[in-house]
Amino acid sequence: MAPRPTPRALAAPAPGWTADADVVVIGSGIAGLVAALRCRAHGRVLLVTKALLDAGSTRWAQGGIAAALDADDSPADHLADTLTAGVGVCDEAAVRVLVTEGPDAVRRLVDLGARFDLAASGEISLTREGGHHRRRIAHAGGDATGAEISRALRAALKETGIEVIEHALVLDLLKDGAGRAAGVTLHVMGEGQPGGVGAVRAPAVVLATGGLGQVFSATTNPDVSTGDGVALALRAGAEVSDLEFVQFHPTVLWLGPGARGRQPLVSEAVRGEGAYLVDGSGERFMVGRHELAELAPRDIVAKGIMNRMRETGEPCMYLDARHFGADMWERRFPTILAACRDHGIDPVTDLIPVLPAAHYASGGVRTDLDGRTSVPGLYACGEVACTGVHGANRLASNSLLEGLVFAERIAAAIGAEPLPEIPEADLAAVPGTLPDPAARGEIQRIMTAYTGVLRDADGLATAERELAALGGDAEPGVAAWETANLHLVASAIVAAARRRTETRGSHWRADHPDRDDAAWRGHLVTRLDGGELTTHFEEMA
Repeated sequence: MAPRPTPRALAAPAPGWTADADVVVIGSGIAGLVAALRCRAHGRVLLVTKALLDAGSTRWAQGGIAAALDADDSPADHLADTLTAGVGVCDEAAVRVLVTEGPDAVRRLVDLGARFDLAASGEISLTREGGHHRRRIAHAGGDATGAEISRALRAALKETGIEVIEHALVLDLLKDGAGRAAGVTLHVMGEGQPGGVGAVRAPAVVLATGGLGQVFSATTNPDVSTGDGVALALRAGAEVSDLEFVQFHPTVLWLGPGARGRQPLVSEAVRGEGAYLVDGSGERFMVGRHELAELAPRDIVAKGIMNRMRETGEPCMYLDARHFGADMWERRFPTILAACRDHGIDPVTDLIPVLPAAHYASGGVRTDLDGRTSVPGLYACGEVACTGVHGANRLASNSLLEGLVFAERIAAAIGAEPLPEIPEADLAAVPGTLPDPAARGEIQRIMTAYTGVLRDADGLATAERELAALGGDAEPGVAAWETANLHLVASAIVAAARRRTETRGSHWRADHPDRDDAAWRGHLVTRLDGGELTTHFEEMA
């Protein structure tokens, strides 16, 4: 059965109110906040966020932000580790931008008020995570780096007077007669704000909407991560790339076979400080599977855990950090310690049960080195974007750095030439049908069963067929709009995963277990064309 045609825009009533801006930024993680702050010099900025300002993925980031800040480290070393983790399909030019501009970008973050943990020397304390051969991870509050970065950026935003609209679900991109971005439609809920469906007209739109982890049953992502930015870009005709590369974090706290929604993360930094993985008998199964053992890139560790579970029949594996002692746990990992204890596990005396769960989308809306998408006037940065930095597998703690560096580059690109006048756009009601919100659970079940860590042709064909069969004729509303976004993004992930008949990075095809550079060293680019998803392969030079 062919996939059901997907509408070009979400069914929605005509906007009941409008606002104007020079730049509208969608999202309030590190990418959105930095983009808004840096674009302030170029005109009126309006920041739109789906829930509260601090409800995105940034605040949950435990490990830290990677940059070559140590005298014994270098951008070249950071580049080499990133390329290795990306398994041959990173855009080296994008990685070079990341690692060379990263250290100064982190220092500017400090200038904005971010307080990182310091060593006895007074310099930023650096630790190590999986895939890194150097200690280059800056952290704050032990394991609360994202929360501190979010705090500092929100405080800086407050000083600027940038207008913020909270509790706003972005719906679709507005375009002018020439096909250029002209703003967005959105639905707003909350007191003291314009309510219902409205439109923000702007000649520059920056997507910083975060990830898509809620397409799976279990994820480390917050509830707001429903792939809204990728879905909007597809409906707007923009290219997305590398969606098959969904990274599963190896060490998510296992809460039992029925666990659903956002799961507690046990940061890679725990392994970076010397914790190790064991099976139920206490054997360190990662030793001998990779030169870095537990500190191998995330795809290697996730596959190691899944393979060991297959070999032993056990429902999870375990992280052993009992040798840290209470003082180190309380000082270095207070957030993780509290989360474990909330679920009846004391890492000071107990093994921590862990399992891989959906964590990060290495692919997304395709951009150039300045964050431009294939739709003029539309930019993207952070997890929603595919800059080419991550390739087939994101290197630990490169995500915060990518959001920071490329948000700054977007602001520089927007400011490089005068912005057009606020364009005219069609604000009519959008006809169409929406899926039943009850289909959300079915989408998550299908994706978890057939498009998780382990994939094969039969399972992916089943996923495509079952997704295509999901229908409905729901009334417009947040639940139906989110379900429509999840359905479109899930369908695009499955299409790419079916097409790539090899194993590379976070894409593991059990029926094609080998990496195939001769046929598959390149990118799968997806578009929504005539209401149907099309995917083509672009070979790397």
